[in-house]
Parts: sequence; structure tokens; C-alpha cells
Amino acid sequence: MEKEIKYYYTTDGKCPYAEWFDSLDPSMQIRVAKRVDKLKDGLYGDHKQLQKSRLSELRMDFGKGYRIYYYDLETTLVLFLAGSEKKDQKKVIQQANKYFSDYIERTAEDDINA
Repeated sequence: MEKEIKYYYTTDGKCPYAEWFDSLDPSMQIRVAKRVDKLKDGLYGDHKQLQKSRLSELRMDFGKGYRIYYYDLETTLVLFLAGSEKKDQKKVIQQANKYFSDYIERTAEDDINA
């Protein structure tokens, strides 16, 4: 079953995940995009639920230890909230949790599979 990726946008139209992805070196963008393609096929690979959060992270062991913070909305939809390097993940996780809270506030509750 193929999963669809949905991206979080702030109220001013910014996409934190896209901004992070666009900041990567093109060779790393290709590798991250390949990992995302695997996720679309339902192959999560190295991932885990974050502690004290409803979010999870995809972990990549290349580059600077890249992470993508996401929430499974349904069996076919994944919401990407942010990305980071291993070194700044604590700060980015805090922000991703705020993004998720904002998403919930701005989206009908029945869209969230809690």
C-alpha cells in the first residue's frame, strides 16, 4: 500500500521540512529523497517513536545523521513536520511538536488518527 506524504505549512505559508531539505547539499537531497521514496512504499527502515511526543523520527545514518520528524495520520498518509541533523535534533523536536499542535488546532479532529 502506497503512502502519501503531506507537508506541514505554518500560517504564513512556510514549509519547515522543505526549507530544511532545500538547505541540504544536492547529493544529500538525493539520498534523503530515496529514503522518503521507501517510506512511500511503507518501508520505514530505521525509525522510532519519540519519547513524550506523538511524533516519530526517521533516522538516517549518512551525512550528518539526518532526521525527519513525522506523524502517521492514517494508514496511507504521513505528515512531515521538520528535518534536522543529529546535533540540533532536541531544538528541532521541540519546534516540530509545536508545529504538530498548530496542525491539530487548524485541522478537523477527525483528520487525526489518535
